[in-house]
Amino acid sequence: MSIRLARGGLLLAPFAAALLVGAVVLLLTGRNPIDTYGLLLTQSWGSGSGIANSLSQATPILLTGLATAFAFRAGVFTIGVEGSLYFGAFAGAWVGFTLGGLPGFALIGLAFLAALLAGGVWGLVPGILRSRWRVDEVVTTLMLNFVAISLTSYLVNGPFLAVGTANSMSPIVAPEARLGSLAPPSQLSAGFLIALLLAGLFWFVMSRTTLGYRLDLAGSSPRFAAASGIDLRRVILIAMVVAGCIGGLAGAIQVLGVNGRFIDRFSPGFGFTGIAVALLGRNTAIGCVLAALFFGGLNNGAAMMQLFSDIPLDLVNVLSGTVMIFAVLDFTRIRLLRHAGVTPAVSIAPAEAPSAEAGPRP
Repeated sequence: MSIRLARGGLLLAPFAAALLVGAVVLLLTGRNPIDTYGLLLTQSWGSGSGIANSLSQATPILLTGLATAFAFRAGVFTIGVEGSLYFGAFAGAWVGFTLGGLPGFALIGLAFLAALLAGGVWGLVPGILRSRWRVDEVVTTLMLNFVAISLTSYLVNGPFLAVGTANSMSPIVAPEARLGSLAPPSQLSAGFLIALLLAGLFWFVMSRTTLGYRLDLAGSSPRFAAASGIDLRRVILIAMVVAGCIGGLAGAIQVLGVNGRFIDRFSPGFGFTGIAVALLGRNTAIGCVLAALFFGGLNNGAAMMQLFSDIPLDLVNVLSGTVMIFAVLDFTRIRLLRHAGVTPAVSIAPAEAPSAEAGPRP
């Protein structure tokens, strides 16, 4: 039990290390770390509106984190969730402002379906390239992110530009397509509940189904998986498509629940933050939820802190970046002696995250 508690405590090590580095930066700039962190905590989680806004900030990065974690568990290192998010967001918005005559439930369902398909197709392309021709998915997914952002930018600045506006945005989606607000007047929508349900589904699939077992085995031991009859090419395709679908759903939820329309370059990097969420969460459902809440609170608190103090947003960016750096340190692999304490051996490979050699190679 003591070893389990120690290993569980080590999961918090990246957060503690980031806070320590942030405290040093605060001291060097003449600020009190305790007061600053207290203000950040109060603005993020100290009131009803703060909690609602933090949960709203956490929603898209929870979904992109789950998408990334699903691929990582299968041994596929995708960084293309950002592209799927953009493609899915535009598809969902298009349904929302084009098919406005449908009932709300049907319209939202169609918007989600379009987003899932668009995101899945965007993930299928690098999946085929990897599974059939062994093209590195890191390169293809990174490049396809720029393609997706540029393509949707063209669409929203060209044929789907809202009439009467000079800004780069689509028409407003129909009121029936909007997701219900959970805590008005905040931007927290029913999308947060959908994200939690998806996290529960992620846990069930990965821990209670044959598909999850096959994906895990292919990611952790591809040679053994192949010898056991698992089709590694199929695993790659499933991982990339499902990750793309979840990313597309994240885009639709952001459009229908927060923005109300597709806006050019609306994402501040939700897909890339999802990588940090997956790594911090060790590619588990509960871990992704906790990591998303951390980043959501950090983003919301940073915005509010600028209104009540002279603390710049750059400081919070330092904290976020530091957490991402420490996320790749696998503190849980610090070996515990049977009858003593902890040895100083530390691995720097992220737990459960695939490497170039570890992933399923057909």
